[in-house]
Amino acid sequence: MTQTIINPTPKDYKSEVKPTWCPGCGDFGVLNATLRGLSGMKLAPDQTVVVSGIGCSSRFPHFMKTFGFHSVHGRALPVAQGLKMSRPDLTVVAVGGDGDFFSIGAGHLVHAALRNIDITVVVMDNEIYGLTKGQTSPTSPHGHVTKSTPYGLMASQFNPIATALSLNVSFVARGYSAKPKDLAALIEQGIQHKGFSFIHALSPCPTFYHTFDAWDASVTPISPEHDIADRGQAMTLALDTEKQFTGVFFRQERETMDQAAQKLAERAKSFDIEQYIQRYA
Repeated sequence: MTQTIINPTPKDYKSEVKPTWCPGCGDFGVLNATLRGLSGMKLAPDQTVVVSGIGCSSRFPHFMKTFGFHSVHGRALPVAQGLKMSRPDLTVVAVGGDGDFFSIGAGHLVHAALRNIDITVVVMDNEIYGLTKGQTSPTSPHGHVTKSTPYGLMASQFNPIATALSLNVSFVARGYSAKPKDLAALIEQGIQHKGFSFIHALSPCPTFYHTFDAWDASVTPISPEHDIADRGQAMTLALDTEKQFTGVFFRQERETMDQAAQKLAERAKSFDIEQYIQRYA
């Protein structure tokens, strides 16, 4: 039986497990925004699943009263996709960090995006590996000095928004953990969107790479005049290296893979295997 909550509040989606993040971690803001988003949509906790990989941010499911699946490093998306394909009635949210999604899980991100499966992805990006104590991640800036790059990072910096746009993701947005109300609104829009929703959440790590001041100065709301149906305009914003634009970059309604699979299942009921074999006899 579905668990119905009358006039839910964020607390109704919060578990008894206390978050174990460092004081000041941006993930607290993302968790707060997610709880707000779920309560704002009045989603039934037992009809909602949060899937994560490995990392500081991937502890997320433990702190929520929804169903959860704490998977292995980089594998949140395969689990989330399989779940949605088998149970299209559920709301599925995949969460994790920049290392989880853009390094070991990067291949899964590509295919999930191209399939346009109806799941919402929230990537908490702190531009560092926090759980393993401060090594560079794919989104660390070029030249960044850490324990793993004492002479500076030689690789280029990964651009999450530009990558999502290039993969034809049907909903692309960015929020900031220091603005949880705005981020909550984006999460609501992402869940409501029928298709693959990618939400890049700037979530600073105060312990190993304190970016709060830099992001406070560079975070800029996308102009209300921005055409969210224009991928070219969205890409221009994504490639701006001086500002961190927040809001919805791009949105497009099109058939999802789970919808197409349901139609195929209906067609398969009348499939004549003998007739099919005769075509190639």
